[in-house]
Amino acid sequence: MSLPKFKSRKFVSVDPLKCTGCGICEYACTLEKGEKAWNPIRSRIRVVRMSPVFNFALACRFCEDAKCVTACPEDALSQSEENGVLLVNDKKCMGCDWCVQACPHGGIMLHSDTGKAIACDLCEGEPNCVEFCPEEALDLVSTDEEAEKRFNKALEKLPEATEHLSITVKTKNWKPLLTEAEKRSMRVTEKLEALNKKACSKEKKQTKK
Repeated sequence: MSLPKFKSRKFVSVDPLKCTGCGICEYACTLEKGEKAWNPIRSRIRVVRMSPVFNFALACRFCEDAKCVTACPEDALSQSEENGVLLVNDKKCMGCDWCVQACPHGGIMLHSDTGKAIACDLCEGEPNCVEFCPEEALDLVSTDEEAEKRFNKALEKLPEATEHLSITVKTKNWKPLLTEAEKRSMRVTEKLEALNKKACSKEKKQTKK
């Protein structure tokens, strides 16, 4: 058995059974990275909405055999020896998109303004997306097996969830759905308020400097 390449590899992983596709993780990411306006295209984590009962988010996994690094023709990508976090040399990056195409996890993208490659950097160990997810669908894992296990479990339950939704619509039994929707809205509101409060506090500190 070979030893891990990195000392402490951890990456953001989603539980599709909990993810509602609300997009707050994208909002939290863009605020943390100092973007002037919220734009999901500038986020380093991306929400994929497949259906009312299956949503998930994608972020860099800091692979030990990172195909994006190998694919880059300009040698603009490298990784931290400590945890595998992707490092982008903006001076070398030409925005060719090869890294995006090479990634099997949808974890790297090009910034909509600069055209340079961007990826999750774990926010110095405390990812905003994990902190502010209203459904606690995101957390840090250390292996691909952990991430895939959650994904596969969600896929197994997809037919059951789809059937339940179909029955609810046919019988027009809206009360349980509306009750749950209200609870989710309250959780979303709480997280948004906390997120905006943090962003304002950060902005004030930067202004004082």
